[in-house]
Amino acid sequence: MSVVDASDNSLDLSPRTAPARLAPGLAWGALGVVAFSVSLPATKLAIRDLDAVFVSIGRAVIAGVLAAIVLAWTRAQFPTRSQLRQLAVVSAGVVFGFPLFTGFALKHVPSAHGAVVIGILPAATAALGVVRNRERPSPVFWFAALLGSAIVIGFALRHGTGGFELADLMLLGAVACAAIGYVEGARLAADLGGARVICWSVLIALPLTVPLTVYAGVQNGVHAGPKAWVAFAYLGVVSMFLGFFAWYRGLHEGGVARVSQVQLAQPGLSLMWAALLLGERLDAAGIFATAAIVGCVAVAQRARIDRASTVLGESHRSL
Repeated sequence: MSVVDASDNSLDLSPRTAPARLAPGLAWGALGVVAFSVSLPATKLAIRDLDAVFVSIGRAVIAGVLAAIVLAWTRAQFPTRSQLRQLAVVSAGVVFGFPLFTGFALKHVPSAHGAVVIGILPAATAALGVVRNRERPSPVFWFAALLGSAIVIGFALRHGTGGFELADLMLLGAVACAAIGYVEGARLAADLGGARVICWSVLIALPLTVPLTVYAGVQNGVHAGPKAWVAFAYLGVVSMFLGFFAWYRGLHEGGVARVSQVQLAQPGLSLMWAALLLGERLDAAGIFATAAIVGCVAVAQRARIDRASTVLGESHRSL
């Protein structure tokens, strides 16, 4: 994904009217999930050598610098006061809350354990979407979403420490933060466009993220091997920046409730990345659970969802 070609409508930072399209929304959402699926293994790899706060907040500094370049290049209009309040909510959720909670949790549990607990995020996002966006999923949708969540929770208990502990509470806190940021960002994308949502979210956070990152680096040092730095760079450039270009576009075009369920496939992808990057074992149970989760996603996508026209209107805006 590139932000250089201004003629690429998929990354056009100017919101424009377009019909609601589920299939493209799912495709963009899936691209975002692939990008995010590397996040937990990359975080685990980075915090082996680097401080958790430095990694969790520092990646937002990288994204903030990139966002400043993109917004200046596109001559983006400054958000309104109301939009800034919404951006603050997005920033609190996905810039601060989710990275910090996962960073500290992964100090105590394997990335595979974290990945499957985070697997309940689609259900949390859908539930918030129902309240915030007045989306009305059918019973079949909820059954598929809850079944998928039950599978990932059971898998988490089997492959983790065997019980529920403080790290799990941190991961649930990460889920809550991400769900809030996803839903509010998807709503704001109707006005700003998804690319601008994440750009402004990380940019307005710089007055906090820069000093916190510098302090963490000075206090705990920044001596690390090449693998840790590559993982840190991935978190800043892809997980915290480019991945959201696709993700917010998908949530907006396809609907929060439906597209969020694509993220049920993320635990399986993260497990595979954990095996490749960290040497964590991927057994037959992991493959079976991944297949079952994908099946739940397929059922959820076929379930009918009625979205109130008063929220998004008859037209949708491209990201």
